[in-house]
Amino acid sequence: MFTIGDFAHLGRVSVRMLRHYDAVGLLPPAHVDPSSGYRFYTAAQLQRLNRLVALKDLGLTLDQVRVVLDDELSVEQLHGMLSLRRAELRQQIIADESRLRRVEARLRAIEREGAMPTDDIVVKPVPAVRVARLTATAASYGPEDVGPVIQPLYPQLFARLERAGVESSGCGIATYEPAGGDEVVVHAGVEVAVEPSPGHDFEVVDLPALAGAATIVHRGTMDDVDTSYQAVAAWIEAHGYRQNGFAREVYLNYGVGDPSDWVTELQLEITKP
Repeated sequence: MFTIGDFAHLGRVSVRMLRHYDAVGLLPPAHVDPSSGYRFYTAAQLQRLNRLVALKDLGLTLDQVRVVLDDELSVEQLHGMLSLRRAELRQQIIADESRLRRVEARLRAIEREGAMPTDDIVVKPVPAVRVARLTATAASYGPEDVGPVIQPLYPQLFARLERAGVESSGCGIATYEPAGGDEVVVHAGVEVAVEPSPGHDFEVVDLPALAGAATIVHRGTMDDVDTSYQAVAAWIEAHGYRQNGFAREVYLNYGVGDPSDWVTELQLEITKP
């Protein structure tokens, strides 16, 4: 038999964790000396410990580990549990990569703080435009919430346009409006030249003209779009304007080729207070 210290060394876990596994009934010792209190384990229990450690390393909870170790799952159920865990890990990786890009963008913004160029900000009228669009709701206006909502809408929209025999006549245009609290209604649109019809499984609307909009060209993905928004917001305040509502995002070249070459024009309607 092995003592708890020997067993911990062989199983690559701490004595503390072995005591915890004993307390929750996952790995009770084979024998406890009544006089010394020493816990003893058999060599056969090492296999259970190794499986326990391996399952924990996959991110399973102790309750899930218990079910697997006690053979309460079929092969199909175990496959389903691990498939779900794989999906969770992939989603976590995507979220972490997006968070990393935002951190890097914030660092770049800090490095440029106080020297943000404003030459690229242009005030101009924006003509009315007709778009076909799909709509969803995001938890907030932040790119970390808007991105996962708007990105699936565009493939759905283009698939519906193709089924309806409708071709886009221009750029993709995203618009936003408040939905109460922090939530934001997200409209994923693209320019079209068709009439609205109740037979379409998408909406056709006319976006009104803007008498004046402060515009800036944002390059790259939308993960770091806050940097461009901050620049134009600072310009609007410095020049005595007031922003009306959310921006329009016009995707001049987006989603194709090198992401560093992607181009989006941000259009913020402005007025003099």
